[in-house]
Amino acid sequence: MNETTWPLPGVEFSLCPFWFWNDVLGEDEIERQMADFQAHGVDQFVVHPRVGLPKDTGWMSPRLLGFIRYAIGSANRRGMRVVLYDEGMYPSGSSCGQVVAENAGFACRGLVAVDWEGEASEAGRALARFKPEDDAELVAVVPRAGGQLLAVVCSKVHSGIRGLHYKEEPPEGVAHSDSFEEWPPAADLLNPESVQTFIRLVYQRYFEEFGAEFGKTVPAIFTDEPSLLGKLHDPEGKTLPGTTGIVGHVSRILGYDFTPHLPCLWHEDEPDARLHRANYLKAVELRLEETYYQPISKWCVAHGVDLMGHPGEPDASGHLRYFQIPGQDVVWRWVEPGKPSGTEGRESTSAKAASSVMIHRRRRRNANEFCGAFGENLTFEEMKALAGWLLVRGCNFLLPHAFFYSMRGPRRTERPPDVGPNSPWWGEFRPFADSCRRLCWLNTDCTHLCDVAILGSSDTLPWKSAAHCLENQIDFNYIEDRQLLEEAKIGAETVSLAGMNYRCVIVDPEFATPAIRRALESFHGAVYRSEMEDGGRLIKRVHACAQDWGWASPDPNLRVRRVARDGGRFLMVFNESPRPTDVPALRGLGCRERWDPAAGKIRPYSADADCRLDPFELGVWTLDNMA
Repeated sequence: MNETTWPLPGVEFSLCPFWFWNDVLGEDEIERQMADFQAHGVDQFVVHPRVGLPKDTGWMSPRLLGFIRYAIGSANRRGMRVVLYDEGMYPSGSSCGQVVAENAGFACRGLVAVDWEGEASEAGRALARFKPEDDAELVAVVPRAGGQLLAVVCSKVHSGIRGLHYKEEPPEGVAHSDSFEEWPPAADLLNPESVQTFIRLVYQRYFEEFGAEFGKTVPAIFTDEPSLLGKLHDPEGKTLPGTTGIVGHVSRILGYDFTPHLPCLWHEDEPDARLHRANYLKAVELRLEETYYQPISKWCVAHGVDLMGHPGEPDASGHLRYFQIPGQDVVWRWVEPGKPSGTEGRESTSAKAASSVMIHRRRRRNANEFCGAFGENLTFEEMKALAGWLLVRGCNFLLPHAFFYSMRGPRRTERPPDVGPNSPWWGEFRPFADSCRRLCWLNTDCTHLCDVAILGSSDTLPWKSAAHCLENQIDFNYIEDRQLLEEAKIGAETVSLAGMNYRCVIVDPEFATPAIRRALESFHGAVYRSEMEDGGRLIKRVHACAQDWGWASPDPNLRVRRVARDGGRFLMVFNESPRPTDVPALRGLGCRERWDPAAGKIRPYSADADCRLDPFELGVWTLDNMA
């Protein structure tokens, strides 16, 4: 068989960088940079208004919208795509302070506690400690375990979000500092009226301006890390997320009156304090689904545009059910392939969180924002390694963070680095862009060949079981407990959900609730992991239930993914280490061809030559004999 070509897929599979609009804008410069993107294999981008814009180019101003209109028109002519960003700057939900400007009652609120030594009937006097502008209200007076009283108060928290403008332009040579920025007031995202105002000010305005291109040149709108307390500085955690009437909503969601347990939010010596605090925080996040994610998702569906973006926490998979393109992010070097953080800790779950929701909610794409704030010492090799880390975990929409419109003054040091036109590797960027494009295509419209699942919840995904599986070349998806209980079909041999048939479900100790045990009682493949159990025994138990193929000698540095697409079966293998690795197990897996995503070549598999992976290389093989 001769060498053949792996064609370059369409525009929708291109890298889609955040494009920081962070300086004086001009149509000629926008046009020049877009042409440069295309010349380097980038055919879509997120317009991200960013700190450094001049004050005459304010958030949702006619001037800013005019430049966005120009970019969309140019993209239409060029066959590119533009994702709109819903905030100026982040976290999302406040419309750069415009929500609060329209109604001061929509300002971010929270719960605080005041120790009270008088009579319970006098606890209302606790409000005297607050200023009139705090708009404080007494929520409850509750006794602590020791008998003393606690007054719980809901008030404005005077929190902000990062804005678009410098207070004054910093001088040349001065590094960026967030203290240079304007900080618009954060809005109350647990107040449905506040969120409806945000939708009207941003989403509806976008539709009025650009709705003719929704679902075409404009495929999606990006919402970014909506935060219940905005960017509140509260290192001691004395302020808890809240809003008017929040205790009633928490009690409804949890199924019991939470009022007696309010002291647990501030005092760890209360009975079961950690449990009740965790339950409260989970409940307010579920309330956020009702007030924020669900209405915005419904708006997007009704207006023919996809909601994409990501929540504030790496394993907050519950929120992702409302995204047409569920996503997560990899920032601040919280994940580094080749280091323990690649498989350990909450951040290590982020890629699988998004790809699993894509599969179980029957979405077509899942996204990940990566390289953000990795620092100016980021290398091209690290960027490629992060892309491989995401792709082998099922990501199929990659958003590099970020391409900078301007590098003038402190802009170059605002959440660096530029990973595109102003990077030292821009001249060699095209093969990387083409490789990501082909691999995103391979991960789309395919069937994931996987028979192992790991149970999680709306706000927590276990990483220890995941690490053992990854290091033993056992692929998996996360299942949220709500979906297992409400949507999955559980039989003796399989747990079926959204076209997937799992023969093994791993349940970590914190998820082995009575309801879960009852649901999985007749399922032979339930593997309850003990905290004291070593990885080797866990993997033996997984193999006893599922995974009828695998390496003769597992390699802790290799990650695998199997998919079926267009009548073929593909094996992706990622060398998650900084050292070259021979993969002798490939010789026994029935490999037929090796597909080179960077060069776009397909060649016959040679057992002698095609069993080696360079550091952080992702290889693709077609297979004959894999079920």
